[in-house]
Amino acid sequence: MDWSPTGVRLLSTSLLVLLALLLVAGASGHAGARSEPAVVASITDGDTLRLTSGERVRLLQIDTPELGSGECYSRAARTALLQRLPVGSRVELEVDTRLDHVDRYGRLLRYVHRGTMNVNVALVRAGAAAPYFYDGDTGRYAARLLSEARTARAARRGLWGACPRTGLNPYAQVDTGTSGSGSGPRGFTGSGCDPNYAGGCVPPYPPDVDCAQLRARGIGTVRIVGSDPHHLDGDGDGLGCEPPR
Repeated sequence: MDWSPTGVRLLSTSLLVLLALLLVAGASGHAGARSEPAVVASITDGDTLRLTSGERVRLLQIDTPELGSGECYSRAARTALLQRLPVGSRVELEVDTRLDHVDRYGRLLRYVHRGTMNVNVALVRAGAAAPYFYDGDTGRYAARLLSEARTARAARRGLWGACPRTGLNPYAQVDTGTSGSGSGPRGFTGSGCDPNYAGGCVPPYPPDVDCAQLRARGIGTVRIVGSDPHHLDGDGDGLGCEPPR
């Protein structure tokens, strides 16, 4: 080791450079954040989308009424996501190292950012989604999501005003109730089965039927073998009216 004045100065300079590099590395990896660029190809429902890469994304820590289930605000929730993420939008997908990165359906679990907007948070702020901490796990934005939900509920924004029976419970899927009278659409009792489905006798289209109406007639999960005119396959996995997670 060179302990001459020159050697000491060089050692001190090297240590300062090393410290600066460590600080930069720490800042870039703060809280385990990592982003991935992507482009939106389609919006499946209020909390799920598909990328041009073919991958599906489930927005982390939020939940919306299931499209095609007859639940109150399910179509409005999809519209709210589409307004914030038009097809072709360039987005950044943020990983939360505290939570799972992929769900059991193979969907990426991410926070979605478009410009300066955190879409997950924006949906809850608008009342278009509710916070959902699956398995009780709280992520990076959990406190903010819960705060925004309470404010939206107090202001009766979105589903909080449209679906009065909705309760705020971030540890369970949002339950907004059914949007109709439950009597079923005209012509539902007609004969025949739609050839686009297998695993249960789904009535021909039209009229439109949803999963709640099918379950009331004892029909559970069905396979999509055609074009899915009733829009029963909300997540695009080839199955319709699957039981909730």
